[in-house]
Amino acid sequence: MSNGPIPPHVDPRKLADRSATLEGELQLAELSRLCGPLADNHGMVRTKFFFERDERNAVVFHSELEVEVKMVCQRCLELVTLPIYSACDYAVVKEGANTQSVPQGYDVLELGEDPLDLLALVEEELLLALPIVPAHDPKDCQQPAGLEEPESSEDEVTRSNPFSVLAQLKRDPNV
Repeated sequence: MSNGPIPPHVDPRKLADRSATLEGELQLAELSRLCGPLADNHGMVRTKFFFERDERNAVVFHSELEVEVKMVCQRCLELVTLPIYSACDYAVVKEGANTQSVPQGYDVLELGEDPLDLLALVEEELLLALPIVPAHDPKDCQQPAGLEEPESSEDEVTRSNPFSVLAQLKRDPNV
């Protein structure tokens, strides 16, 4: 088990042979593409990876990622802190290999002789876990200033619907 900084590149085959577990934290600021939609890049990403060989002797690993991010609420345009959690199971196969034999529930990760870019994988998982429309819980969300509903005044003249004539024509069987 490794606790501490997560290595940027790993060989999942060697780690699976040892049934290794990597656990540690990353600076959120290190993940530049993830920081794009965020309001700030302060915080730590908690990561945990379990590498092993399954009953077919295939290399598989499980990842768990947790982070709290700050985004702009799309209802009230104020900052909202959102907990993001991602858990994925991967089956490592050689590039170009048949992926039909991968067990159900695993995402296929084609890998050549180069090591796995673990930071890029973390960033991709967290990007997919971000909400499409960040927002506060509806009971906690405030309406933005200037969007209050206008009050109806008593002086307003009630207008008739210009299409009411069409409704009468529709009901008339002789037309």
